[in-house]
Amino acid sequence: MVVRSPAAAKNIMLGGMGLCLVAAIPFFFSPSALWMGGLIVSGFASGCAVAAWGYFLRVFTPKNERIKPCADVLIYSNLLMIAVNMVAMNRSPFTGLGLSMLCLVIGMAFIWLLPVESENEQNKTLRNKTRGGDKKPLLLLCLFVFIITINSGLMYQVINPAFKHLTGLVSWYWAVPYIVALAIMRNLPMKANRSRILYVGMAMIMGAFISFMLLGRNASDYLIVDTLMLGACGIFDLFWWSILGEMLDYTDNPAQPFGIGLSANVFGVLCGGSLGMAVTSIGISSAEVAVIALTVVCGTLIMLPPLNHQLVLLLKNHAYLAAYDNMSQFQQTDIIRQIKTLDPLTVREQEVLELILSGKSNREIAGALFISESTVKTHVRNIFSKYDVGSRAELISTLLKNQTGQR
Repeated sequence: MVVRSPAAAKNIMLGGMGLCLVAAIPFFFSPSALWMGGLIVSGFASGCAVAAWGYFLRVFTPKNERIKPCADVLIYSNLLMIAVNMVAMNRSPFTGLGLSMLCLVIGMAFIWLLPVESENEQNKTLRNKTRGGDKKPLLLLCLFVFIITINSGLMYQVINPAFKHLTGLVSWYWAVPYIVALAIMRNLPMKANRSRILYVGMAMIMGAFISFMLLGRNASDYLIVDTLMLGACGIFDLFWWSILGEMLDYTDNPAQPFGIGLSANVFGVLCGGSLGMAVTSIGISSAEVAVIALTVVCGTLIMLPPLNHQLVLLLKNHAYLAAYDNMSQFQQTDIIRQIKTLDPLTVREQEVLELILSGKSNREIAGALFISESTVKTHVRNIFSKYDVGSRAELISTLLKNQTGQR
């Protein structure tokens, strides 16, 4: 909410990681109130740092291809976490803590080297055209993320403690299925239908909790449960990370949607963890835990169709606008003539429509045509009525989808 420029984003990342570094020091000593203070400070600071990273994700990665850099970040960070976790669990917690602090120092050095560049005019123009169109999809995405990650919280508080006796195996294998799922998703062809894989991920979550209910607590049982659960987590994490990455082009402050989306993730884990603690405290059976988890999955299944519709509409409209910009004046005019309307457009309505397709707001259209904004709104309503659409997004989709499919 507070980052307003790439320079500010860089400072927030350096400051946040620096605070995490300082907040880790009390953990080298006996438990005290400083531990709780360190957790609060580092939790807030690291959240700010990750959200601010959204600026650099937008500037240094190509649009519509952010799934790969997002996957790389998740893969390499989890490899580091496996290394730190193995050292902490199998050798010394203090050595593991020192290793994590070393990672922070190295990370800060890389951030310091990041150039703070201003974006080119083309990116700014595209963002102006689609500004404000991401609110409903972002809200639905955050709700979906929150609900599905409740199961992650349940996993941390219910499933993981059941296998805590397998220290050696758990210390390194826990994130392996997650990394493998990310690698598979990363290397799928760009045209692959990833939305179907979300249903596979939900089936894997269901299988994980059913397996937890039916199987024992030995090493082979852990491998089955963890592979299903963490593989699904990899599928979903890359889904919303990459979607958030593409949404960064729709706002002047990319730290905002990125931070809000990831906070929904963490909040879901928190609520799931609280639910897991309550479940553990009253001692309900693993079968009842599975029922709770399956109920959560059913909720997310209901949300997927409307979420997919909103995301497709948002992201495809962005592509349509870019395609429209690259067309000649003759092609742009031809698009309007090709699509039949319920009633013919007036000359003024055609002018307004062309400006709508060029991404201008009602105020900008009024200025360009030297008419009042209320008159523009009347023309826009008439255009919607004649094309039988209810919004600019639907209008743009109707006009351009056939043309962009042919090019």
